[in-house]
Parts: sequence; structure tokens; C-alpha cells
Amino acid sequence: MQLSLIDEVPEMSKSFFLDVFAEAVVDANNASIRLETIDGQQVPCDLKVSVPRKIISKFPGGTIYKLDTRLVRKNGRKPYFIAVNRKNVRRAMEFFEYNLKVQNGFDYIPPTKKRKK
Repeated sequence: MQLSLIDEVPEMSKSFFLDVFAEAVVDANNASIRLETIDGQQVPCDLKVSVPRKIISKFPGGTIYKLDTRLVRKNGRKPYFIAVNRKNVRRAMEFFEYNLKVQNGFDYIPPTKKRKK
């Protein structure tokens, strides 16, 4: 569930957003990983999320993260998010199986537990 502490999204007047999902994307220009918001949320998609690279570089591109953010709007530039509590950025558990597939290859099938009879 995405919540804002202030207002409605279309006006872009909110400052803080909770539970924003972002995907790690490999930047083609300098081969580094950065975060961008994903589609299907109550926030605009493809907004960049500022977060320390050393935290998100531990996992491959395509990994989904769930974080709380603050919206930054600078004059003449596209708005972007800054992760709140930047030292504790974690992968999204809601996308756990997808994250496993990204890390182990998309042909990976997670093991199922055997029931004891």
C-alpha cells in the first residue's frame, strides 16, 4: 500500500511517499546500477531514486526494492526521489520469487517443500 503523508499524487504536491517500489536498472552510459520507480503504483513511473550505489550494487539489475522516499523538485529539472533511511534499503519481499529468478536466471524454479505425512 502506498501512502503519502500530505496530498494527492497528480498535483505532485506531496513530499514524502511510503512503500515505493523501485527496480534496479543498469545505466547504459556508465554501466552502473540505479533505481527507477516501476509502473502500476500511485507514483509516476520511471522516476529516479537516489540511493547509495554500494547498497544496491550487491544485487543484479532487475531486483525490486521497497523504500520510503522524499520527492525532490529542483528548478528546471525532472523531479526525483531520495530514499529515506538510506542505510537500510532492502529488497521487496512481495517480489521475493521474482528477485530469486533475477539472481539465479529466469529459468530458475524455486524448490517446493515436501509435506510430511
